[in-house]
Amino acid sequence: MSKSLAGKKIVIIGGSSGIGFGVAKAALLDRASEVFIVSSSKSKVDDAVRRLQSIVDSEEETVTTSIGVLNYGIPRGEVVDGSNVEQIKAFFSRIGEIDHLVLTSGGGIDSSTRLPIGEVDLESRRNFFDLKFWGAAAAAQAAQFRGGAAASLTLTTGDTQVKPPEGWTLIASVLGAVDALGRGLAVDLAPVRVNTIAPGVVKTELWDVSGFSKEIQTAIFNEYAEKVPVNHVADADEIAEAYLFVMKCAYVTGQTILVDGGHGLVSSARQRQHWTCGIVRPIRSVV
Repeated sequence: MSKSLAGKKIVIIGGSSGIGFGVAKAALLDRASEVFIVSSSKSKVDDAVRRLQSIVDSEEETVTTSIGVLNYGIPRGEVVDGSNVEQIKAFFSRIGEIDHLVLTSGGGIDSSTRLPIGEVDLESRRNFFDLKFWGAAAAAQAAQFRGGAAASLTLTTGDTQVKPPEGWTLIASVLGAVDALGRGLAVDLAPVRVNTIAPGVVKTELWDVSGFSKEIQTAIFNEYAEKVPVNHVADADEIAEAYLFVMKCAYVTGQTILVDGGHGLVSSARQRQHWTCGIVRPIRSVV
């Protein structure tokens, strides 16, 4: 019998946009009772909650089952700086026990980070590590889970940690640190389950603030779709299915799940694109 998220209380840090928003939408449509959208921007939180409520309202308000009437859940918004340990602690203390925690924050494609290591202003990029790594560690420490192995924490990295293109050293190394954090937390937080989702290229609105023009975005998506075995680039809704899987399956923990359309299977002998500083140019294959 297929499980659902009915009655579950879920927190998504980074849920106001991109993959996080897709996970929030999927969880609500799978009957989660409460889904908390957490972001540092009040305007983004308010907009995300409004959009989610509109999506829920557009579905049937109730569904009649053999056990009665089952209602859709409620999207809630919270403004929290994901890199501020004290704010994170206060938030989790305020909301009480939860069933699932998902972290997707820090997933933007920042051109100031996507540079050769010799050109990066390291001091100015410390905030990226603070948000992606220390923010996740603080959330894992502060969250109060219920349900034992039925509960879960899901981190987000990316396939860049496995096959980093030239110029993505900082991004790949931070993602690798988060990946290792996930495996350690799976031991420390047991029986609560901890897993990591590592997406490949995904079409979301975050590309619009990436520094890439629409023309270059289209070139990236087309090149990726032609290369990967599934012949398309996923959107946030498709990637969200992987997050729902690790939330529901109580027998998976300590795993990193690549959701990249088979990008990891592509032969290193094939030409790849170098995406850096808003420029797409051919380079030697990167293994």
